[in-house]
Amino acid sequence: MGEAGAGAGAIAGERRQLINVAYRLLGSLAEAEDAVQEAYARWYALPRGRRDEVRSPGAWLTTVTGRICLDVLGSARARRERYVGAWLPEPVPDRAEWGFAREEGATDPAHQVVLDESVTMAFLVVLESMTPAERVAFVLHDVFRYPFAEIADVLGRTPAACKQLAASARRRARGSQAPAAGSGQAEAVRRVKAEAVRRVKEAWESKDIAALVDLLDPAAVMTADGGGLVGTVLRPVEGGVRIAQYMVAIADKAPGLELLERSVNGVPGLVARRDGTVMTVASFELADDGRVARIWVVRNPEKLGPWLRGG
Repeated sequence: MGEAGAGAGAIAGERRQLINVAYRLLGSLAEAEDAVQEAYARWYALPRGRRDEVRSPGAWLTTVTGRICLDVLGSARARRERYVGAWLPEPVPDRAEWGFAREEGATDPAHQVVLDESVTMAFLVVLESMTPAERVAFVLHDVFRYPFAEIADVLGRTPAACKQLAASARRRARGSQAPAAGSGQAEAVRRVKAEAVRRVKEAWESKDIAALVDLLDPAAVMTADGGGLVGTVLRPVEGGVRIAQYMVAIADKAPGLELLERSVNGVPGLVARRDGTVMTVASFELADDGRVARIWVVRNPEKLGPWLRGG
């Protein structure tokens, strides 16, 4: 983080970290970018003398970004109650897979996000079950390793209270250990997931219901997000057989759909494209036996902006 009197370059250099924090807190690239922009606006609105007094501009920006995200999370609950169908986090592409050079996407928030275990769709969906304060405490401490003394400044609570919030959030996450940002996924696990996704793709393309049923956990759940802007199921589809039948029915209704194996939030997933335009992004979670247990399907075009630019 920067020091007192830090130059504009050092302040601007904090943007990547802030985008990563805000995306994990909000599950939305657009909202994350807005939060970070607002934090910078507040920084530059400070009188020069006040800015010079700030020992660590990076810590100041993180605190302000966290507070803005906390406010956004509070209002998001009411907005999501009015959302048509299920609300899912915004998926992030791996820019390298789409032929983008680093310089080309340098200002794109999707390019700033570090794709690791703390942004998988499975993890982001767990975060959605937390209260705003729990989510902020949990993400800042368990993912980014910020001390509770700093988190207390974000939440306006004591460090002890923030510690309790993080503990409560961990219980909501069913006791799973939060992955630290940048830790990287084990290559062996990635290969297993990639093979499972490849087999689902092949069975889907061949409209083989029996093969799909074999690949899906009997208790699998598929959740789709169309935002009311495109056609999709409004409620989760439960059961391997029902999901397989639904997938084949979709394939029958969508001739000319091209399926691509692509990373979704850093893990193997599928992208459906028609005439070169990305229509659907699907993420998967496997059960212990290697079968697919959860499928998250994002079709809301407002959440596919980075994929449209990258495709």
